[in-house]
Amino acid sequence: MEYPKIGIRPTIDGRWGGVRESLEQTTMDMARAAARLISTLKYPDGTPVQTVISNTTIGGGAEAAACERQFRKENVVATLTVTKSWCYGMETMDANPNTIKAVWGFNGTERPGAVYLAAVLSAHAQKGLPAFAIYGRDVQDLDDTSIPKDVEEKLLRFARAAVAVGWMQNKSYVNFGSVSMGIAGSYADMNMLQQFFGIRPEWMDMTDVLRRIHLGIYDPVEYEKALAWIKEHCKEGFDVNAGKNLPEIIRRSKAVPPEQDWEFIAKLSLVIRDAMFGNPRLKELGWHEEALGKNAVAGGFQGQRAWTDWLPNADFTEAIMATTFDWNGARQPTAFATENDTLNGLSMLMGTLITNTAPCFHDVRTYWSPEAVERVSGWKPDGLAKDGFIHLLNSGATALDATGAAKDAQGKSVMKPFWEMTEQDIAACLEMTDWERANYEYFRGGGFSSQFKNEGEMPVTLLRLNIVDGVGPVLQIAEGETVRLPDEVHELIMNRTDRTWPCVWFVPRVTGEGAFRDVYSVMANWGANHGVTVYGHVGADLLTLASMLRIPVCMHNVEQGKVYRPHCWSAYGTADAEAADYRACQAYGPMYK
Repeated sequence: MEYPKIGIRPTIDGRWGGVRESLEQTTMDMARAAARLISTLKYPDGTPVQTVISNTTIGGGAEAAACERQFRKENVVATLTVTKSWCYGMETMDANPNTIKAVWGFNGTERPGAVYLAAVLSAHAQKGLPAFAIYGRDVQDLDDTSIPKDVEEKLLRFARAAVAVGWMQNKSYVNFGSVSMGIAGSYADMNMLQQFFGIRPEWMDMTDVLRRIHLGIYDPVEYEKALAWIKEHCKEGFDVNAGKNLPEIIRRSKAVPPEQDWEFIAKLSLVIRDAMFGNPRLKELGWHEEALGKNAVAGGFQGQRAWTDWLPNADFTEAIMATTFDWNGARQPTAFATENDTLNGLSMLMGTLITNTAPCFHDVRTYWSPEAVERVSGWKPDGLAKDGFIHLLNSGATALDATGAAKDAQGKSVMKPFWEMTEQDIAACLEMTDWERANYEYFRGGGFSSQFKNEGEMPVTLLRLNIVDGVGPVLQIAEGETVRLPDEVHELIMNRTDRTWPCVWFVPRVTGEGAFRDVYSVMANWGANHGVTVYGHVGADLLTLASMLRIPVCMHNVEQGKVYRPHCWSAYGTADAEAADYRACQAYGPMYK
């Protein structure tokens, strides 16, 4: 694979005869220090992030052009310009309109790196090239090669978001089927995908999925392996249909006998994965076109109702795609949306690229006030739940990682990148998950849905991408915690809804203002029926990523000191950062226009 790289541009005062010569070593040392730091990050597949340092320091236009030619051959998607001195701004800047830019001006007194930083950022603003500013709070000595913590935070935030942008470029979002049950987010906006994300939209009719299943377009050896793994590790739980006198229309609708559901689902899972990513084994079996895949980075499955009204649902497939493991062991999770809610699929993608952990698809289903909880259960919420909580509940693409069964060294519930998942972690996630036969009233064709409750308190970030007429895509972000309710309260509340689906109880961090005035306000201001959680408080990283993509953020609870956007955003206003974000995104337009 050709990985998206961060290009590092060591710029320098171009005056020969003592000035430039005295700065060569320290400037290159600064570039190498940044490269070492950035290489601690990892791509979604676990490979360390790659950097490219300019072959020479850049003192003028000729060297800037040579650096540009070098970077063009290396798939550089973002550049970091570093300097300890004054440099000639227009001559040394990265003027390529297609790269994401940051400038680190060293805070030292011997040479005016900060003066260059201000000058070159002004040049970027005049030329319509947004750039991120990096400037340490405290003065350093000229020969200091360390990176202060505040600088480190910005360098990593910039690189993490830039790699996410690069990882998406020129890949595909695969829509399996079309629109589910009139859900607006299922309408894949072709121009939005291409212009804001650099992603090619593709569609694959669900009849083609069925063709592949019926014609055996999958690896039969891996099928047997997957089915054996499912039967060993995916234990069946509660059957909500037992004892029900179901209407004839439901009884007549199931095309696959219940005892063959797992066989069908295993085949479906292989077909979906291979359609997205390809599989050379299919070429050996004579299926040359199907072996190629669709160069996917994310996707979604319509399911309801054209599929689920007569065939086993895709809940297992969706859940296992989003999870950090399957029958082959630990592996990279995939953003894959239930009901082909493309906007939530993109939210899953943004979240998992920033965190390298599994994305979890949810209905943002119910706000439970403390008064309502006490009324129906007799228990008065306390601790994190004392002001109420939001019930996140949906069948399908909630990763099994959300059980919280994986533990850190202190025994706390965590969600890990796949390369940190141990056999014990995988076994624990599977043990905590039941696979309950689908409710035939919802899914006439049957199938199985994962069912678990989140164990323990974990930091998570809830996010959702929406499209607003006249504005375009907007992003919502809510950092918070998962909570565990007393078992009897959990059971009582779950029995009031669909108990066959995975459950997360979520408490957003409130600020007393705006959409975060209280827990109720977060629910009341959420822009769609679905949302995504990813592990950790990563709202600041998502804000930075959104600004790179020119997507404004309409609500967030990230503390102001962590908000990191291009320097020129301040030219659109400093008193109201949210409004300035909207104006800047509108002025610059989508990244791939």
